[in-house]
Amino acid sequence: MQGERSSRAIVDLAALRSNFELATELAAGREVIAVVKADGYGHGAVEVARTLALSGCRRLAVVSVDEACELREAGLSGPILVLGGVHSPREAGLAAEFGLTPVLHDRGGLERVAAAAAHVRRALPVQVEVDTGMRRMGVAREDALDFLADVAAEPAVDLEGVFTHLACAEDPSPDVSLGQLSDFRALLEALHGRGVDPGLVHAANSAGLLAGKLLADALPEAGAVRPGLMLYGACPADHFADARRLRPAMSVRARVVTLRAVLAGEAVGYGRSWRATRDTKVATLAIGYEDGVLRSLTGRGAVWLAGARRPIVGRVSMDYISVDVGDAPVELGDEAVFFGPAPGGEGGLPATDWPGIPVEEQAAAAGTLAYELLVGVGRRLARQVVDGD
Repeated sequence: MQGERSSRAIVDLAALRSNFELATELAAGREVIAVVKADGYGHGAVEVARTLALSGCRRLAVVSVDEACELREAGLSGPILVLGGVHSPREAGLAAEFGLTPVLHDRGGLERVAAAAAHVRRALPVQVEVDTGMRRMGVAREDALDFLADVAAEPAVDLEGVFTHLACAEDPSPDVSLGQLSDFRALLEALHGRGVDPGLVHAANSAGLLAGKLLADALPEAGAVRPGLMLYGACPADHFADARRLRPAMSVRARVVTLRAVLAGEAVGYGRSWRATRDTKVATLAIGYEDGVLRSLTGRGAVWLAGARRPIVGRVSMDYISVDVGDAPVELGDEAVFFGPAPGGEGGLPATDWPGIPVEEQAAAAGTLAYELLVGVGRRLARQVVDGD
């Protein structure tokens, strides 16, 4: 039934591999922990994880225990970091059963993991997140030293790593990130003073990795990086020099299902909010906000159709959008690109010349981030996995 709507999301495994290779290059010897949370940022976590594992990725990261269990059940056997931790005895038990590495954020998490370890009669690996400025998850900086000493002394767990999360790594100014890393390094030094080995140290997300040598040099203790968004070919900020080397791994496409002449002054769509200023043609595409086309793109977004950008006109509805195609040679059944490369499209070209719609451009038109568009691609869209498109 999915295919009958003639809309689809194409996931390119070759692009994933290329982006992982770039992350590995930029990591400069540090381990690349691939973040595949939120169903691999909408690309399909299992397929993404398999592809990355075959490309040499040793360690994966997700947010929830259930996400990690899905990967285990699909045959992924490498280390899986559960960034969100465990919040119940059930989750702690599953972490023990499936050999996961939960992240500890507080003493409650430590107690739950220790209890699960006692049940399986073996120590469980854990990592600890330290809050150096995100103010979201992680042990407060002022409590981290004592907490980490207690984790290291707990025989039911093995302290595998310590990390922090950068709040503003995408900013052109590195000042906030450098301040966080300075605080983190001070903690690491204090840990060594207490005789605590922090294990694997990491901080850089996609933006932190793309930011380059300055942030890397600010944390020489780091043995790993944690890219997410860049693995899927999207960039968290356009000022990064290596942004053009990323290859979009997803293209969302929909076919023209109706095509009609609209006279100057006639209205299109719900609320009759858009009126043609000239005689034109309007194409209806079988994709809407149930599929991830945000309503905020009404009058602001565009699709790639018949070799050019065509504006979305009228309100975005649940199942359809309309686009003004003027006198372009558009036919029923033609395929439009909502975001991602068009057939034959490649990254590395200016947005005005690029055959397709960069997800970052569509997100900016919607007033949001590429993350939201990627993870918002609806289940109704058929997923097509290719290896080079």
